[in-house]
Amino acid sequence: MTTLMEMPEVTSCTVDGCSYNHDHDCHAGAVTIAGVPGDASCATFIPLSTKGGLEKVVAHVGACQRVDCVHNEELECAASSIRVGAGPQDPHHADCLTFEAR
Repeated sequence: MTTLMEMPEVTSCTVDGCSYNHDHDCHAGAVTIAGVPGDASCATFIPLSTKGGLEKVVAHVGACQRVDCVHNEELECAASSIRVGAGPQDPHHADCLTFEAR
């Protein structure tokens, strides 16, 4: 991948408590996927009542720190797109629902 437009899109975000979520669309310029084993969290998640992000952007995956994911290639996401939603441990936290362990 060489440009932002080639990075996987975030096709949906169902975590209403995130400042970048506007009607289930992510308005961050790019998200970072982080976490620990068993939790592929969206590190861009900000739980504030203030809305932020860009007005007309379709978010992309900027970086993936989950080297144990089948879609991770040299810390870049190689999935065609990802979905972000509530994690299994905390329904108020955002996780990458596209994560698949190697």
